[in-house]
Amino acid sequence: MTVRNVLQSRQEARELEALPPPQQVQVAALGRLEPQGRVVDVAAPEMGRLGEIQVKEGDLVETGQILAYMDTYEIRQAERDYAASQLEEARTQLAAERQRGTSRVQEANTRITQVDPPQQAGIAAQEAAIDSLQAQLDVAEIDLTRFQRLSESGALSRQELDRQQATVERLRADLQNARATRDRLVREREGNLSNAQAQVQSAQAENRLAEVATRVQSAEQNLALAQAQLDRTVIKAPQAGQVLDIYVEPGEAVSPAETPILALGNTTQMYVVAEVYETDIGLVRAGQPVTITSRNGAFDQVLTGTVERVGLQIFKNDILDDDPAANADARVVEVWVRVDQSEVVAGLTNLQVDVAIDIERAAIAP
Repeated sequence: MTVRNVLQSRQEARELEALPPPQQVQVAALGRLEPQGRVVDVAAPEMGRLGEIQVKEGDLVETGQILAYMDTYEIRQAERDYAASQLEEARTQLAAERQRGTSRVQEANTRITQVDPPQQAGIAAQEAAIDSLQAQLDVAEIDLTRFQRLSESGALSRQELDRQQATVERLRADLQNARATRDRLVREREGNLSNAQAQVQSAQAENRLAEVATRVQSAEQNLALAQAQLDRTVIKAPQAGQVLDIYVEPGEAVSPAETPILALGNTTQMYVVAEVYETDIGLVRAGQPVTITSRNGAFDQVLTGTVERVGLQIFKNDILDDDPAANADARVVEVWVRVDQSEVVAGLTNLQVDVAIDIERAAIAP
C-alpha cells in the first residue's frame, strides 16, 4: 500500500468517526393476538354438573345470551313455579279477606242505621206526648186552684172539686208514666247503639288482613329466593363476542374457581399485546403506527395497527422467541396495539406475531 493510500484510508476513517451515530427508527417486539377485552373464561356461578350447552365453538353471542344450563335447572324451575303459585294463592286470599272484612264492617254499620232512626222517632214521639201531658196538667192544676176557691166560697159543689182533683191526679200519673217510658226508650237506644258499635269493632278485630298480608310478603320473599336460585343454574354471556373454546361437556363437574365452561372473546376487534423490552419502552407512545407479521405463515399479508395503550408495569416475558440464543428471562412492558385488519386474524387468538413499532412517526398524546 502506498503512502497516498494510507493517508486516504486514515482520512476516510476520521470522516466516519465524525458522523453522528445512526438513529433507531423502529422498536421490534414479539406479541400475541387477543380479542378486545382479552379472552373471558365463563364459569358457572356455583359448583355442580353441567346440564346442557346451548352454543358451539365459533358461535357469535350477544350480552346476556344463554350459553348453558346446570343439571339442576329443571328442579330449580319447578321450585320457582311452586313459589309463584304460593304467592298467587296468598294474593287471592288477601283480596278475598279484604272483601270479607269490608262486608262485615258494612253489615255492622248497616245495623246501626237500621236500629237508630226508629228508636229516635219513638223517643221524639214520647217527648211530644210528655209535652202534651205537661200542658194539660198545667191547665188542670190552674182549674183545680180556681175550683178550690169557688168551693170555699160555696159557689162550687164538693163533687165538682173532687172530679177536678181526680183529673189532676190522673194527668200527673200519665205524665210520670210517659217520662218513664221515654227514659226506657232512651236506655234501649243507647244499649242497641252500644251493641251495634261493638259488632263493628268485632268485625274490624276479626279482619285477618295483617295476617294474610304477612303471608303475601313471605311468599314474595320465597319467590325471589327461588328465582335467584334458578338464575344461578343459567350461564349467560357476560359480553358480546365469539365462543373460542368449550372446555367441558354436559355431565361433567364444574366449579367457579377451577373449571370454566368456555372461552369467550370479542373477535370483531383484535389486538396485539406486544412485549417491549424495558430498555426500549421509553421510545413507545400511543398513536405510533405498527406493522404486524407472522413468522410461521399463519397469515401472509403485512398487517397494520396503532399503539393504543402502554402498560404501567414491568414483567418477565411470557412470549419466548424460537431463537435459542434469545433472552428467555427478559424484562418487558406490555403494549396494546389495535389491529386494522381484525377480520384476517379473528380466528387466531394467542397467535405469536412479530411487531415493528415505527417510533419516527408522530405519536398522538395519550
